[in-house]
Amino acid sequence: MKKFLTKLAVGLAALSLVNVDAEACTIMLVTKGASADGNVFVSHCDDGFDNDPNTVFVPAKNHKKGSLRPVYTGAANTKAIGHIPEVEHTYAYIDADYPAMNEHGLMLAECTDLCARLPEIPYKEGGGIFYASELGRVAMERCKTAREAIKLMGKLVDEYGIYGKAKSMFVADKNEGWLFEMQPTPSGKGGLWIAEKIPDGHFSIAANQLRIHAIREGDPNQIFNPKLPQMLEELGWTAYDKQGNLDWVKSLQAEEIAHPYYSMRRVWRGLDTVAPSLKLSPTVSGWDSDYYPLSVKPDKKLAITDIMSLYRDYYQGTEFDMTTKNTAGGHGSPYDYTENSERAILTADTRYAYIAQVNDKLPAPIFWLSTNTALENPFVPFTVAKMPAAYNFALKNKYDDSKMFWASNQVTALSRSYWNSLGGTVSNAVNQSEKNSLELVKSSRNLSKEKFAAKLNQNALKIFDDWKNLYTKLLIEYNGGAGVKYDEQYLPEALTKY
Repeated sequence: MKKFLTKLAVGLAALSLVNVDAEACTIMLVTKGASADGNVFVSHCDDGFDNDPNTVFVPAKNHKKGSLRPVYTGAANTKAIGHIPEVEHTYAYIDADYPAMNEHGLMLAECTDLCARLPEIPYKEGGGIFYASELGRVAMERCKTAREAIKLMGKLVDEYGIYGKAKSMFVADKNEGWLFEMQPTPSGKGGLWIAEKIPDGHFSIAANQLRIHAIREGDPNQIFNPKLPQMLEELGWTAYDKQGNLDWVKSLQAEEIAHPYYSMRRVWRGLDTVAPSLKLSPTVSGWDSDYYPLSVKPDKKLAITDIMSLYRDYYQGTEFDMTTKNTAGGHGSPYDYTENSERAILTADTRYAYIAQVNDKLPAPIFWLSTNTALENPFVPFTVAKMPAAYNFALKNKYDDSKMFWASNQVTALSRSYWNSLGGTVSNAVNQSEKNSLELVKSSRNLSKEKFAAKLNQNALKIFDDWKNLYTKLLIEYNGGAGVKYDEQYLPEALTKY
């Protein structure tokens, strides 16, 4: 165990006990021209009760010339499954189940997809050595821009191969953002990959389904292995759109993971929320529909608070409102605990969510972290620097009152059980916390990078204390269920007769 924690401390890998296929993640990208004040945002929610809740700061390091970088299957595995040439200097970054951002403002967000052609290739000796998370870590260690990261990851896929399932990644820097998608091959050798630039001024979202359609040779807004069309043909997977273009989604048969509206309705919700003038339909013809554009120009410029709101979205105000379903949680809770059902962006099993923010006006890139679900917990800003111990190394199976993960869990579990009674108090605390953090960021823009990081860490510790106090307040005020009432929308049947 000591060896394991030491490895985490030096940041050799994320705090993931296994390779987690996060099959419920929702990722978003706001380009510079689409944001209200020139920010670029990349966001991700890591969904799955089995997922690791931790984030870790990986420091920059120098390496001996000619040394090798080990490639791991997961953080708990200290035995490398392969090696690649190391570089003499690697950059600092924030890591978790998947890497988030580095000191130069390179940002990544990932979601897992399903392709009927080849649902999954498990790791096997002699096959590909890269899993998507480890691929992203190498990019974080070595790249400053999105283009550099895409070309490097593509080169690594071609040379060393990948395993696992299909993946989508938003990759962005302070100037531009791309969607990078990959799929293992049956042999495990090499891999299929493509990246498409999201136009400046646009917003994009992906939700566990590949999103790129036409493969356009010679288009400067796409990057892919030149042999990709040939590779698809040799596999017998080629499929074309109505215009005769080789189609990435159709060729791989990028299916929904579980439910007809498990993925696509989340895409609809994101696009429709930021660009309601398009009047996009919430229903589509099938898994291979190209009805939803890859990106849209928002009706109004987006602020970080708009992205925060999207991670709290359960289709409220629509016919799909999760609180109106017969599978909704008790007391007006918007959570559905059934498996393989229609789902919203907000889901009960989120372990953490983050919004990476880059802007030249900031002393350093910001990593906004929400522990557990964002509905009951605030996004807390950090820089790419050492984080307070309260936000690191929490164990899911061992309660520890010195960890934000457990303070967050306490508030979440209590308020979720009686949401119609306690939810207002919790929402007010979330809103006030984020308001204070936003004001702190705004007032700290002239600080040095080091002082900025220290200010944000102090703020994070205050929020940790606030959340412990919030739980105590809720316990005292609603002890034993005092003051808790049934939500009038969901009265038990026996009570509706009177």
